[in-house]
Amino acid sequence: MKVLRGWMCAAACLLMANVHADTTLLDDRGSAVALLPVPQRIVSLLPSLTESVCALGQCARLVGVDRYSDYPPSVRNLPNVGGGLDPNIEAIIALRPDLVLVASSAPGTERLRALGLRVMALEPKDSANAERVLLTLGQMLGVGTAQALVQAIEADMQAATARVPARARGQRVYFEISPGPYAASTSSFLGQTLQRLGLKNIVEGSLGPFPKINPEMVVRAQPDVVMVGDSNADALQSRPGWSKLTALQNHRLCVFGKGDADVLVRAGPRMAQGAALVARCLQTLYGDERGTVSAKGVAP
Repeated sequence: MKVLRGWMCAAACLLMANVHADTTLLDDRGSAVALLPVPQRIVSLLPSLTESVCALGQCARLVGVDRYSDYPPSVRNLPNVGGGLDPNIEAIIALRPDLVLVASSAPGTERLRALGLRVMALEPKDSANAERVLLTLGQMLGVGTAQALVQAIEADMQAATARVPARARGQRVYFEISPGPYAASTSSFLGQTLQRLGLKNIVEGSLGPFPKINPEMVVRAQPDVVMVGDSNADALQSRPGWSKLTALQNHRLCVFGKGDADVLVRAGPRMAQGAALVARCLQTLYGDERGTVSAKGVAP
């Protein structure tokens, strides 16, 4: 009888565990988030999560976004509820969401949960996590196309890699993301993209994902290619010693507009598009069979 009771208890515990596993998902803060009811009114407080919801074909479920979410263009018409670091709690509540998507480091997460809102913390910091987030959101939203989307993104990444000219592979790159200057290191999502394209990043990951750089370090490193946003491209030549950079002297410069720069730095469903932008510029710089640079590389 004791054996039977023990077996029944074990079976009951296993059943409860399976029920729990089938009705909740763990988010990036280790919190269990209920799968049901399937969310229909979503507030997103991170641009990459906004893009991920839309990439899954569920833009219509979004009722509010953070101030930086600007893609696809339709989300710009949604109510603005502040930023991930300074969310407008009252505005979020007023939208009556049944799911709030936040970054794992968002400071207002516990307050939102304390107010009775269902909150899921997800933060795609690299390519692997960007794919994982898409799959997790697919489960959360009851969408069965997430795996196919991930496979399509991977195929596009491979296609972008294949378009990099052989002469460009192994070239040393400096990628500046904003004035300061701040650069993308090897440990950043963008650094991973550069590595996958066969490039060598001169900024070490030990400095952090997007460290502030001493401009003299870039002069000493003498990168083969400089990549930068158009907002600070004109200032490069005026920096002490930068006129001696062979990359600038040889016009090995990729300049990206703001929209393209957002694609490049966001670890989300457009990561293959970001890789394609870099590959296209490298084709311009290294595609000449005679081995000379044909033009200044400007990514469209």
